[in-house]
Amino acid sequence: MTRQKFNPAILREYDIRGIVGKTLQSEDAQHLGQAFGTLVRRGGGRSVALCRDGRLSSPQISRAFSRGLRHAGVDVMAIGLGPTPMLYFAERHLPADAGAMITGSHNPPDYNGFKLTIAGKTIYGEEIQKLGAIIAEGNYATGNGKVLRRSVAGSYTMRILQDADLARPLSVAWDPGNGAACPIVEGLVRRLPGRHIVLNGTVDGTFPNHHPDPTLPETLEQLRKTVLSEGLDLGIAFDGDGDRLGVIDNKGRVLWGDQLMMLWSEEILRRQPGATIIADVKTSQTLFDAIERMGGKPIMWRTGHSLIKAKMRETGAQLAGEMSGHIFFADRYFGFDDALYAAIRLLNVVARSPRSLADLRDRLPETVNTPELRIECSEEDKFPIIDSVKSRLQAAGATVNDIDGVRVQTADGWWLLRASNTQNVLVARCEANDRAGLARLKHALGEQLSASGVESAVISSALDETAAAA
Repeated sequence: MTRQKFNPAILREYDIRGIVGKTLQSEDAQHLGQAFGTLVRRGGGRSVALCRDGRLSSPQISRAFSRGLRHAGVDVMAIGLGPTPMLYFAERHLPADAGAMITGSHNPPDYNGFKLTIAGKTIYGEEIQKLGAIIAEGNYATGNGKVLRRSVAGSYTMRILQDADLARPLSVAWDPGNGAACPIVEGLVRRLPGRHIVLNGTVDGTFPNHHPDPTLPETLEQLRKTVLSEGLDLGIAFDGDGDRLGVIDNKGRVLWGDQLMMLWSEEILRRQPGATIIADVKTSQTLFDAIERMGGKPIMWRTGHSLIKAKMRETGAQLAGEMSGHIFFADRYFGFDDALYAAIRLLNVVARSPRSLADLRDRLPETVNTPELRIECSEEDKFPIIDSVKSRLQAAGATVNDIDGVRVQTADGWWLLRASNTQNVLVARCEANDRAGLARLKHALGEQLSASGVESAVISSALDETAAAA
């Protein structure tokens, strides 16, 4: 199979993602399938579990990727439509030597891509770049693999429910957002005690009701209204491929990833004193302080599901999480990011407590902070901007953590600026002890962006947005 052209920009740090019909064609998917099959074969593997999300382009992309795998001499265990964590489960359950998920995750409907694993480990960074090199050289393994149809949805659902331990029935609204988690949510609510309302429970790759990203407050508005109007205990939303969640408490307030992590950390550390718990650089300092105060070992790490999972294996961490809603339980589970499983563990926490979720939230430390802020920036400019900001800060003697972008500690608190590995944006966040301190942090962030050539109108719009949300 001769390669005519291939856009290497779709090869991201920890997955592969492009715009269907523009940067990602069916031909690209076939070449990527044969390149990935080649990596699997070189490692001694012969089988790949293959799953797809509910996007309109996913069946076509999945068929092309499957052809490529088979041309590399790899057998394809096709498990059909489902969320990304079901693919991770299938790799272990079937078992398969590797796994491939066809998904655009939380991106708009015209995006699609691939999340890839070999021997249970997500491939990222240099391993993903190897795929581009194999394609460029045409250096493929060859063979005649088979398609083997497999069903794992029932087994996956029952494994999640295995750790459901609700001390009392709860009333819950679920919003899978017309995404790939819809069938699994349906299976869960049929078997859970209590009252359950499912919103947007039919798979629809056009995402007609809202964008499939549960970290955006506007995408949680329908869920929030349902929780309040129905008098429910909580609401849970998922992204397009079911590996991230968002949560609404019984007063209609969002619980962010770091707040949820405090609840799960407390539960785990009560049973496992001294356990290691990881959170990403966007996370509130209050979480790291709370883990230490409860006797745990906190680690701040780089954002990215692949990077977090690798750090968990290295450290033996029992729990990890990101502000984006990726949550990883190794405690009683497999250590991969599974929002559906995390939802069950949250229900356990709420059901065991005599307090409501809102009361549990009100017990958490209070800070003044911004939500995650996304500043549009070209692919070519975003990393050079981070480098220039880092150089200026270090020259000025600032206290900088540079494991992922720059996280700057000051007397007022901290601010973060990093380059997204999945979108053409810079990601920022600020956290202070009071509003005056937050204003100073935002001003410092704005000055650094301006000094690196970001347009003043873009900066002003972004900081105005954080002021409204803070």
